[in-house]
Amino acid sequence: MASLDKNQRFDLIKENLAEVLNPEIIESMLSEGRSPKIYWGEYIPTKAMFTSLIVLRSGTATTGRPHCGYFVPAIKLGQFLQAGCEVKCLIADIHGFLDSLKAPLQLVEHRAKYYQYIISAILESVGVPTEKLQFVLGSSYQKSSDYVMDVYKLSALTSEHDAKKAGAEVVKQSSNSPLSGLLYPILQTLDEQYLDVDAQFGGLDQRKLFTAAKEWLPKIGYRPADSKIDLLDSPDVVTKKIRKAVAVPKVVEDNGLLAFVEFVLLPASALNGQNKEFVVDRSRDGLEPLVYSNIQQMHEDYKNDVLSPQILKPAVAKVLNDLLAPIQAKFQASPEWQEVALKAYPPEEKPKKEKKIKDRGTGFPGSKNAPQLADRTKTEQVG
Repeated sequence: MASLDKNQRFDLIKENLAEVLNPEIIESMLSEGRSPKIYWGEYIPTKAMFTSLIVLRSGTATTGRPHCGYFVPAIKLGQFLQAGCEVKCLIADIHGFLDSLKAPLQLVEHRAKYYQYIISAILESVGVPTEKLQFVLGSSYQKSSDYVMDVYKLSALTSEHDAKKAGAEVVKQSSNSPLSGLLYPILQTLDEQYLDVDAQFGGLDQRKLFTAAKEWLPKIGYRPADSKIDLLDSPDVVTKKIRKAVAVPKVVEDNGLLAFVEFVLLPASALNGQNKEFVVDRSRDGLEPLVYSNIQQMHEDYKNDVLSPQILKPAVAKVLNDLLAPIQAKFQASPEWQEVALKAYPPEEKPKKEKKIKDRGTGFPGSKNAPQLADRTKTEQVG
């Protein structure tokens, strides 16, 4: 990865893909030297195979037996990894069961393990180090209370028509389909949020599911990760969130950072009794700072790559943190405000995980049956 520049990395990511949706998000991450997180697989083996990269996600369901067609995604995974991406492989055991019972429940667990063995072996056969790929079992998070609650929320907001439309190319349709077929698209949509990924690699037959996720997730409050900056966020958190903001190089249209400078940071500097200006530090490159008094010049420099996302983001973070500092100072100095904040926005309590007690047998010392077993042994020895 070290020998590839951002353009070479992006070319490798999109090679042999029939379509890339929202490519600007991946390009922006590569321009900042970040490693996109891609979620791989397929829920149902299809003729389309893996021909699209969507800035969402995908997975592999434990339904049909893996075949030589799996070399297609394996080669693509190798390219993702070579481009410096992080890859997650979802072993979608619950999805496999839900899809018209293609995989009987009693076989799901065994097939999930088999899939992990075979996928690892395929990757190794094409020279891809498996330690760079993370396997995630769907049931490891899809049975959690938060996930189930989100399923209920989406079920209440999604019509039968939309659910069928989203899964039309993937889920088996019939005149009397089981209810699980309607839940399937909802579960796949939620996987994106719970796997914490930037992109999905999947077949064109899943395109309707990908686009549905973009429409449905905001309905239950999910936006791109860390997209909202709270007025009371710490400087480190603000900096981290701005670092993750989408800012396509040389593109000023729909650029949230430039818009924030134009409508907030530049006007705010004048209101403070100072000169109306926005300063971008370039000391790391041994250059003089860029000083802007109007947005037009910023747009011009951004289009010409004089002002890049790499130096714009730290500048925005610094000025925003300076703007937030007096607000946060007042909050820290007011016990009444802090009390109101706790009542207005109480912190969410995560359910405690119950410690599972392993069954180590009836003869284990301390078990209820241990004394009886000991007495029986003595009796047998006496007899």
